Amino acid sequence: MGARLDLALVGHADEPVIHAIRYAVGGGKRLRGFLVLETAALFGLPPERAISAAAAVECLHAYSLVHDDLPAMDDDDLRRGQPTVHVKWDEATAVLAGDALQTLSFELLCDPVLGSGDTRIALVRGLAAASGAEGMVLGQALDIAAESASTPLTLDQITRLQAGKTGALIRWSAEAGAVIAGADPAPLRAYATALGLAFQIADDILDETGDEAQAGKRLHKDADAGKATFVSLLGLEGARHRARALVAEATAHLAPYGDKAQTLIDAARFVIARDS
Repeated sequence: MGARLDLALVGHADEPVIHAIRYAVGGGKRLRGFLVLETAALFGLPPERAISAAAAVECLHAYSLVHDDLPAMDDDDLRRGQPTVHVKWDEATAVLAGDALQTLSFELLCDPVLGSGDTRIALVRGLAAASGAEGMVLGQALDIAAESASTPLTLDQITRLQAGKTGALIRWSAEAGAVIAGADPAPLRAYATALGLAFQIADDILDETGDEAQAGKRLHKDADAGKATFVSLLGLEGARHRARALVAEATAHLAPYGDKAQTLIDAARFVIARDS
């Protein structure tokens, strides 16, 4: 995946914004790109058939992190154990790097290796919807609004918020392999819906109990801001129980794929066992 991202940036000018782009896509779990490649493998597709889609969603995700970290948004100074882009460079460079990463993601989805024009359009349309005003952007907007709300969000409201902010890109990533293969994405969509919520609950648990050095980011920010989380509403043990139940639900949706889905099952279990 890193090699495909490097290839996409070959020949670009030696400018601060290009260095910021490379910096932003470095490191991380790359869960979303992994899901693209593993779901493609379910249908017998080799990595080279799906790698551009995997790189595309990692660019989109990196852009969202760069912009979310800005002072006007979540105002974070640490990401993946390193200074955030606007801290290492400046706010203008961070905005432009995020903009470039977003457009690069759609450029990558134009790669003919992904399939027919209709297939590529379906991937572009799906990623645009997942990342836009009905997906990730909506989730972030709801999250920002919650900071100034007179009352904490309810469990249903947090679930809706996170279905956009975190879950939408995870759903697209898990469906992408089926889209490239021309297969029914419904079982993978159901898997990813449960997985995305479990991922966010695990994040809330890490924010409460994790170690900042291992997590690579600032912790306890939601609690300090008085924002409701899955942990504050369900309690620590209740949140852990809910996350385990969601992983069981996610893996059950993979039954149609039999043993071929074992890596995706392992990924779901990893999501709630991680420390970063």
